[in-house]
This record gives sequence, structure tokens and C-alpha cells, in this order.
Amino acid sequence: MSEPHVLAEVSEGVGTITLNRPAALNALSPEMLTALVEITGRFERDAAVRCVVLRGAGDHFMAGGDVKRFHEALTRDAAAYVASTELRVLTVHQVVAHLRRMPKPVLASVQGAAAGFGLSLVMACDLAIAAEDAVFTVAYRHVGLSGDGGATYFLPRLVGERRALELALLAERFDARRALELGLVNRVVPRPRLAEETARLARQLADGPTVALGITKQLIRGAFDRTWDEHSHREAEGMARAAATEDHREGVQAFVEKRRPVFRGR
Repeated sequence: MSEPHVLAEVSEGVGTITLNRPAALNALSPEMLTALVEITGRFERDAAVRCVVLRGAGDHFMAGGDVKRFHEALTRDAAAYVASTELRVLTVHQVVAHLRRMPKPVLASVQGAAAGFGLSLVMACDLAIAAEDAVFTVAYRHVGLSGDGGATYFLPRLVGERRALELALLAERFDARRALELGLVNRVVPRPRLAEETARLARQLADGPTVALGITKQLIRGAFDRTWDEHSHREAEGMARAAATEDHREGVQAFVEKRRPVFRGR
């Protein structure tokens, strides 16, 4: 029996999703896509999961789509391949929607290649930590495609329109330090420390006031799409929701007692 293309594990509030096709640089397969839709949806609904980590097995994060499978499909029945493309991309976008809307932080842990949809996944996550050996590229132009997984949505928001056009139209490779400069990742660490630093950040996020963090995430995610008048009301509503949580009461009590708060995620 072959290995599952995605592994999922929950431990002490941290849900870990591992892209598991290391021999293929974790390139996206139909089986992987189906599993990602199911697992991200499940983690979104699971209150026991207070932080999600997305990582790749082996030496790479994800090298994008499986171009060898593209070739096989085009050779077998080009018309069917083209006809199925839109639905396939919409399914890809369901994964991105789960990551963006889930009411808890999502952390990408990146090593090796993050290309095409792999880079889109990194950008869809709330935070990203990269090893020094990470290499990024938008990649789509190299196979005559325009981009999916939110690539053309996230890039201009993260790096600005002019740089987004450069990264997408030229699709040149760039390293982790450049990704940090561009704002595509939050931290860069030596490769041997990636797992340790990922676990430390995930623990910090999972131990936080989950409801408040989820509200903060949604407010920031939607800020560019609303006017100030609209956003000011959403912000007030968010504060009211957070104020009703046990974690808010715990935070205030801990402040008065001069101790570290112990948040429960509710």
C-alpha cells in the first residue's frame, strides 16, 4: 500500500499537516488535493486545534503542480484536461479558503523548494518561517500558466503591485533572505533549527487566546476590502465577542495578579 499523500496529526492543540510526496518534491496530486480539502476543513471545525502547521516531508515544502501528470493528461486526452482545469482550480481554492477563514493561526514551515502552488500555500498561511535553504518562485510562466491558489491575489497585497508583476512575469528564483525582505516570510532560520523554531512558534500561538487571535486574523485579512466606516464596525463587533470569552477574563485577572495568563481557547 502506498503512503498517504498528506499526513495529519493533532498534539497538544497543534494540528500538523504534512505534504507527503517527498520523492516528487511534494508536488500536488489529485490524492493530495482531496486530502487537503478534507483535513483543512476538519481542522477548521475542530476546537481542539488551536494552531495549524503546514509543512513538507523530506527536503522540500512543495514544488507546485505535478507537471509529469499534466503531460500524461494532455497526451491522453487534451480536451478533457482543458475542460477539467477550472473545476480543479476551484477545488484548490477550497483549500486556500479553509486556511484563510479558519478561526485560528496557520503557520507555514518551509524548506527547499516552494514553487507555484507551493508559494501560494505559503502566502495563504498567516505566518511563515523558512529555512535558509528555502528557494521560492512563482513558476507558472515556465509551463505557460497564469497562476492559481491565490498567487495573483496575495502577491500584490504582500509585496506591492510592481514587485508582484516582476515576480509573476519573470518567475525568477529567489532565496529565503529575499523572501524575508519582500515580506513573504516572517523569519529565516538555519535549516537544522527549522523544526525547533516551528514548534516554538506553534506552541506560542496554540497557547494564546484563540478566539481573540481568530478575530484579529479575520479583521486584518479583510481590512483591504473594506472602507474605514465598515471596518470600524467590524472591529467593535470583534472586541465585543472577545470581551465575552473566558480568555479575556483570564487575561485581565492574570494582569492584576502579576502572573502569566493561562488561556484555554474559549
